[in-house]
Amino acid sequence: MITMSGRRPLVWAPSLGPPDRVLTLLALALSGTGLLLVWSATRMEGDHGLLVRQAVSAGAGLVLMWLVSRVDLRVLRAYVPLAYVLALLSLAGVLSPLGVRVNGAHSWIVLAPGVRFQPSEFAKVALALAFAVPLGELLDGRRRPGFGGVLLALVLAAVPIALIGLQPDLGTMLVFAAMVAGALLVSGAPKRWLLVLALGAVGAAVAAWRFGLVRPYQVQRLLVLADPGADPGGVGYNAAQARIAIGSGGLYGKGLFNGEQTAGHFVPEQHTDFIFTVAGEELGFAGAALIVLAVFALLWRGLSIARRSASPYGTVLAGALVSWLACQTFVNVGMTLGLVPVVGVPLPFVSYGGSATVAGLLAVGLLQAVHRTKAMQP
Repeated sequence: MITMSGRRPLVWAPSLGPPDRVLTLLALALSGTGLLLVWSATRMEGDHGLLVRQAVSAGAGLVLMWLVSRVDLRVLRAYVPLAYVLALLSLAGVLSPLGVRVNGAHSWIVLAPGVRFQPSEFAKVALALAFAVPLGELLDGRRRPGFGGVLLALVLAAVPIALIGLQPDLGTMLVFAAMVAGALLVSGAPKRWLLVLALGAVGAAVAAWRFGLVRPYQVQRLLVLADPGADPGGVGYNAAQARIAIGSGGLYGKGLFNGEQTAGHFVPEQHTDFIFTVAGEELGFAGAALIVLAVFALLWRGLSIARRSASPYGTVLAGALVSWLACQTFVNVGMTLGLVPVVGVPLPFVSYGGSATVAGLLAVGLLQAVHRTKAMQP
């Protein structure tokens, strides 16, 4: 990219402000806790491969977090179109012969035997960057985005959401919807847009139910949510075992690596989507609450960064990132406690998963970039 002055923009920006060290420490603490819980959830299998892969993913994510945190937002914004197009191509790629189906969703691309990645995780980063452009580029002295900006932002969001719906991945669609709502809210867009979107979502849900577009297993999960005792040996098994594991931990837990439910693998996917059950059983209410408080503190720092951002673009970007992490945390913890249906989303920074881990730490790097970038010149 060449600027109007004829000079290439610097990727490394020595004029950036200092990083938010509390934000970094929280990300490190949560990632370290995740490694311990993944180790506990998988150690009885006698295979340390999952732990090693998670450690490698966390290490790669931390390096990328540090690199991105040192990039000026003006440079990042220049590469948004490329990131968005690559995200769409990768989402379309999962529907090709390169894609594989895991747990009912066609959400993965195989790069090599034993090596795969989930494009939807990185698409969250791309969507946050792209969505913030029309909402954060305020022209003619406006204090909030106009009709055209909001409409363009919704179109940019609709394409990846539609591709994810074809997989189908309901959990990721919920996260994307939360990102859209959060970005619109912090951008100052007219509240009627949020109302229209909410009504549209309700209408779409009713239509999907009415015309039989909701898959049978999704209906069964909703029924289990309404009646937790329904089908405890079938569709309700995961949720029932999750509540047993968490409840057995009591106030202070049974101790790390001492969980009987965890060691017996009574909870399926306990190292990924149900990692919170390991925390509940082995660390108890106190330890699980500390994890939630750490995530809450990280989100609070993110909101503070959004509020103090030197540009509307940074505000919207930070708002979208915080909404992503907040929605995933609520859904993940909520489904282990029986508060929301089981939809399969990881707990940020804690659950096993290379794509999710790297993408989550990239989000923290972007929050640091927003925090460190000084006032943007037109």
